[in-house]
Amino acid sequence: MYTGIVQGAFAIQTLEKKSGLHSLSLDLPKDLREDLSIGASVGIDGVCLTVTAIEGERVGFDVMQQTLSVTTLGAFNTGDRVNVERSAKQGVEIGGHIISGHIDGCAEIVAIEEPENNRFVTYQVSPKLMRYIFNKGFIGVNGCSLTVANINRDNSQFTVCFIPETLRVTTHGEKQVGDKVNIEVDRQTQTIVDTVENFLTANPDLLRPQS
Repeated sequence: MYTGIVQGAFAIQTLEKKSGLHSLSLDLPKDLREDLSIGASVGIDGVCLTVTAIEGERVGFDVMQQTLSVTTLGAFNTGDRVNVERSAKQGVEIGGHIISGHIDGCAEIVAIEEPENNRFVTYQVSPKLMRYIFNKGFIGVNGCSLTVANINRDNSQFTVCFIPETLRVTTHGEKQVGDKVNIEVDRQTQTIVDTVENFLTANPDLLRPQS
């Protein structure tokens, strides 16, 4: 579990691409390596990965085929920077919203506007994911907990606004139109939408006009 408050962005130091499995490593600072052990979970661009190796400041991870297929991790190269968040500890302040690290799919950046001290980014998602995205609701984008600023449901698009601090700490300021990002919808919203849809499907008479 994560809070959606990214703790830093770091470059991929090594990357080995095998059939169905990619192994990568990052150099993490001391504060992000504190009490870190093999088997621990770390969020990499919003994806929950397991630590497989620790050698000094270098921390290794394996990415299996299912994750490579669903997320952007399969397109990474050595030197690419990724957002990093350690898993949440009990009693920690949740400054964003609860994120599981289980990605629902990818979105493509279709527009960027940069008024002074702000960055508005519009993303295109699948209609399936758009069902769970609402104006002023939560959304996880490459591991960041963000608030939806605007939606265009007809085009399956949503917009978020990044403040300078988020741009400083994360990779979101580096993204351009055409880039893809990992999306995790808010689980509470997903549960409510699915529950209502399942209920109405099981009770179609409720949708018929009453005479």
